[in-house]
Parts: sequence; structure tokens; C-alpha cells
Amino acid sequence: MNTTDRTPADLLRSALTADPARPLVTFYDDATGERVELSVATFANWVAKTANLLQGELSAEPGDRVALLLPAHWQTAVWLLACSSVGVVAEVGGDPAAADVVVSGPDTLDAARACSGERIALALRPLGGRFPQAPAGFADYAVEVPSQGDRFVAYAPVDPEDAALVVAGREFRGAEVVERARAEAAGLGLTGPGSRLLSGLGYDTWEGLAAGLYGPLASGGSVVLCRHLEGLGEDALAKRIESERVTSVSR
Repeated sequence: MNTTDRTPADLLRSALTADPARPLVTFYDDATGERVELSVATFANWVAKTANLLQGELSAEPGDRVALLLPAHWQTAVWLLACSSVGVVAEVGGDPAAADVVVSGPDTLDAARACSGERIALALRPLGGRFPQAPAGFADYAVEVPSQGDRFVAYAPVDPEDAALVVAGREFRGAEVVERARAEAAGLGLTGPGSRLLSGLGYDTWEGLAAGLYGPLASGGSVVLCRHLEGLGEDALAKRIESERVTSVSR
């Protein structure tokens, strides 16, 4: 653990330096049967491309507000770290009408149209697939992101004392996200490298974000992030815990 890390983006950079090949996010969607595993290096590449899209194509600047109308999903985790990389405020479930940029899943497009700024839509299909046809008024993330650069350099330094995250009506500074994630990791069963937390919690609360992203990232562990976990029987869940070498569960 690098104690000089002050933002979530710093945590990802340190993880990339320490062990780029280790798993970071393993995602299941129990409504579709999808399973995706992302190493630190693969996840960081998606973050860099998304940060370049956000900064270069969408002209987002530190202090801008990005409303994330997305479920607990591996691509949501990517967007949260991309926002941290650029220095914009990620508002989970935020008001599109008050946001500079809105990022929407397929089920929230109507609400997202209230944003007068840039609009990005995610199909949330297996393997990051695109929409058959991009929704009117939106750019399709799966179309826009592949051509972005694999390395990201912020135009302006990110201040860890600036607002970085809003969830469930609570605003967090970048440094506060890191501090809380570290402080709460042990209580989640994340005791260091090799710890593997299965989370069925949503991303609409701090607890869900801590279990489903920030805690594993801050502790050197990894997360098995499960969407629609309620559709999985107890026997199947026990088999998943065994096969994924899960060491703790939040659900």
C-alpha cells in the first residue's frame, strides 16, 4: 500500500505498478450469464481511454459534474476512476439537468435527456458491446472509446482536497474516498493482496462503492462484482464463492 496515494486514480496507478497482471474486477450479470474478468492492466487501459474521451472529446474539466446513471457494473467502475483521473465530480445517480455531462445506461435514457451538455450512452451488453443503433441525442460509448489513447495525462493537476464523488446525497473529497476506503477495508474482510470480496451491493450507496470498488482497490485486493445476484440460488452462490476463491462477501 502506497501511503502517498491521495485520490482513487493514484490508487490505480500504484496497483498498476505493483502487479499489473492480478485480477481487479470480475463481473457477473446473473440475468444474462455474462462473466468478465479484468486485470489491473486491462482495467487501467479502459480507464485511460475513458479519461481521454472525457477530457479530450467531451471537454470536461476539473470541477465539472458528471451524472452517472449506471448500475453496479464493471464499466461504471471504469467511469468512476476516469472521473477521478480528470478531476471531475462523479455524481452517482446525479441530476442530469444540473450536470455538465451525463453517462447513462439503457434504462435511464429518458431521464438523461434532461442534460443540456454532452450525453454518453452505455448499452451494458456483454463484452462492452455497442447499441444496434445509437440512441438519439447520445454518443455510444462502445463506438467512441476504442479509438482513444491508451495513456492518459491530465491537462491540470487533480487536487485531492477537491470534491470527487457524490453518492446518496453525500459529497466526498478525493482524499476522503481513499482514507475511508482504507479505514473500512479490514471490516469488509479485505486484509491485503489475495483478499477477494464478492459484492452483490448496488453502487447507489457509499457501502456499495466501498465493497464493489474502492475497498478492494485501496487494499490490494480484488472484487467479484455481481449484478442481479438475487437471481442466483444459494447452492450456485456457494459454488461461485469456491470457484472464484472468494474470502469475504457483502450482499
